[in-house]
Amino acid sequence: MNEKKPLSKSFTKNKKYLHERLGVEKSFDVVQLDLNYAGMDMAMFLIDGFVKDDILHYVMRFLAELKPEQLEPEPLVKLLKTYIPYVELDTVDDLNVVTDTILAGPTALLIDGLDQVIMIDARTYPVRGLQEPDLERVVRGSRDGYVETIIFNTALTRRRIRDRSLRMEYSSIGRRSQSDVCICYIEDIADPEKVKLLKEHLSLIDTDGLPMAEKTIEEFLSGRHWNPYPTIRYTERPDTAAAHLYEGHIILIIDGSPSVMILPATFWHHLQHAEEYRQKPLVGAYLRMVRFIAVFASIFVLPFYYLISSNPTLLPDILSFFGPEDTGSIPILIQFLIAEVGIDMLRMAAIHTPTALATALGLVAAIMIGQVAVEVGLFSNEVVLYLAIAAMGTFATPSYEISLANRLVRIFLLLITASFGVAGYMIGITAWLIYLIRMNTFKTGYMWPFIPFSAKAFLDVIVRTPVPLKSRRPAFLDPQDPDR
Repeated sequence: MNEKKPLSKSFTKNKKYLHERLGVEKSFDVVQLDLNYAGMDMAMFLIDGFVKDDILHYVMRFLAELKPEQLEPEPLVKLLKTYIPYVELDTVDDLNVVTDTILAGPTALLIDGLDQVIMIDARTYPVRGLQEPDLERVVRGSRDGYVETIIFNTALTRRRIRDRSLRMEYSSIGRRSQSDVCICYIEDIADPEKVKLLKEHLSLIDTDGLPMAEKTIEEFLSGRHWNPYPTIRYTERPDTAAAHLYEGHIILIIDGSPSVMILPATFWHHLQHAEEYRQKPLVGAYLRMVRFIAVFASIFVLPFYYLISSNPTLLPDILSFFGPEDTGSIPILIQFLIAEVGIDMLRMAAIHTPTALATALGLVAAIMIGQVAVEVGLFSNEVVLYLAIAAMGTFATPSYEISLANRLVRIFLLLITASFGVAGYMIGITAWLIYLIRMNTFKTGYMWPFIPFSAKAFLDVIVRTPVPLKSRRPAFLDPQDPDR
């Protein structure tokens, strides 16, 4: 926290302090304009690229037409209310705050004889166009998504929630970065205690900056750094964020990231997708059931297949076709581990591969895990089949973070099953369930409403029920008035 630096009575000293603190001559994009309007010395400090040139030119033209007598008897009041025709104006009497504000984008106007600096918020940020997020595509629905500029994201959210009680509370985090953060919630619905708890957590964050934006904040909020499961849900869709706000969730918007954080979020929130609510209720319920099957298949199918392949007597004769006909020249466990690593290598390669080379990467993938790999004896046909099922389940998981966590659980179950057989498989699943049950997200059970059990809420998790939105507000959020 910077110590307060009040303005000096000397205009020269104030200008020199800002000049040195901002490093005007050391950075080419930090601009200082020495001006004289209405017989008064002025200095304007700004960051090139963060300001709207036409707005500043417009303001300077008005100042140039001023005469000294027009600013009497109260120059500051006259300037703010009459002669600077702009909407977003503020005054600051702390030079350190002025410095931090300039670095965030607004322009500072220092005037000789005034005991406050006028801040002109005529900033603009480089921003890409609004487009549908790659990870949350829908067949029908809106095609706009959040971008990296916080003011655009708050506008996209408010566009969908025209509620007088929608609150957007601004703060900054990071001793050096001073990153903009917005806490968004509907005051009439959200639990005040959860809002207060989040603010307390954010106030305790002590770091130089947020280089990875929301992912850096998550490390402070989640606490358990070696826990692979996310306790915070991310979305790049404004409609998804709006739906959660109506339920009573809190949204955290961080400048510099197109993903907003939804708090709190249970395990089941990560398995929901906007596509289910873009279809008729029955179709949406079917899609959700298919998604659940795919997600749990991605965790349990490979370890189960390894179990029955190493213990064929576990299968009745009628299901004997599940067993392997040819295990190949390499042990099945090694085949699975090689394939898991290979898929991750392909996934990382796809991230770094230009679009023009995507076809070539697809050919490499087909060779690596395909008929050629089977023919040379690297994989058996069954391994390729069940690995494909697990991979499809992974890609069908709506939350990218939870799909990675499930992949680690799958590898863990494979290893413990290979080590201890049936007992290892059962112990592994039990340990996984206990681990999730013991987790908490903002003092709420991670597996709610499964444990602690709530029949009505669990039905809404399993089935996409066609009930009014206000009647579906989860009880664990403690909404102030579930029917309002």
